[in-house]
Amino acid sequence: MSNIREQLLAKTAGIKATDARKPDATRRAARTETAPGMAGALAAAQLRVQELEANGTPSELPVSELTPNPWQPRRVFNEAKLAELAESIREVGLMQPIVARRVGDSYQIVAGERRWRAHKMLGAEMIRAVMIECTDQDMAVLALVENVSRDDLTDYEISASIRRSEQEFPDRKRMAEALGMSRAGLYRYFAFESLPDFIRKSLDLQPTLLGGHAAQDVVATLKKTGEDGARAASEIWPDVVNGDLPQGKYAASIAMLAAKRRSNGDIGSARSIEKFFSGREQAGNITRDIGSFTVKIKTAMLTDEQEREIREVIGRLFSTQPKSH
Repeated sequence: MSNIREQLLAKTAGIKATDARKPDATRRAARTETAPGMAGALAAAQLRVQELEANGTPSELPVSELTPNPWQPRRVFNEAKLAELAESIREVGLMQPIVARRVGDSYQIVAGERRWRAHKMLGAEMIRAVMIECTDQDMAVLALVENVSRDDLTDYEISASIRRSEQEFPDRKRMAEALGMSRAGLYRYFAFESLPDFIRKSLDLQPTLLGGHAAQDVVATLKKTGEDGARAASEIWPDVVNGDLPQGKYAASIAMLAAKRRSNGDIGSARSIEKFFSGREQAGNITRDIGSFTVKIKTAMLTDEQEREIREVIGRLFSTQPKSH
């Protein structure tokens, strides 16, 4: 199999992009701290969609019979922005049809999931579409590289999509070629698989906590530091979650604490950390070690009534003033 990106670019060399979306600079700056450049693959994917659209068949499809691209990396969509898009479609109509392919008795979205979701918001029964023929491999590549330039897609979400797409490629070398990245860049995404369970569970809720470079550094550090590093990682992780420790310093902090433990002969087994949540978001944690018992609660998660109740409990258990002798 030859380089897939080169094939796509060669087939579509004469087509001018009509809907290339420039990523918002502010959103890109706020993204997770790493993501290998995929601009070439993105350009090839956009050209590929345009080529397929040019040879496709205009149609009108039932909204209820469409399903998202199964390789779509994004799992959470901004409801406010979807509502804005829905209102725009309600006022002026759908300016650009979605792109879809037939799979069995139903249809899969190749491009345009946000437009489809906006139609669902409006309660629309039908949506304009261009029907194309598209392979599973095309679907995997298009879904991933198209979304990398969108707002707020994290390295962790990209890594999950890459893992889902892996079976569509004969090996990781061909996969890297298709996605427009080096093999080193691809393997950086696979580093998330080697993170401890407690980190990946946090990333499921807050995928912006670690970028690809930070994840790779953590995995390398844990391999070097063994059990001491694993304990240190568990103890320090709440500081990353709470925003007290930048993700880029997490691996170095693990190494420092593990080294300190080894030099002091401290096995660190007396410390425990328990997280608690409000809905899906972590509200705080309880840390207990040899010298202290600490409860941390995010101010934004605490109501005035809850604060009053907590203070009452503390007041019943302890005096707010030292007793005189």
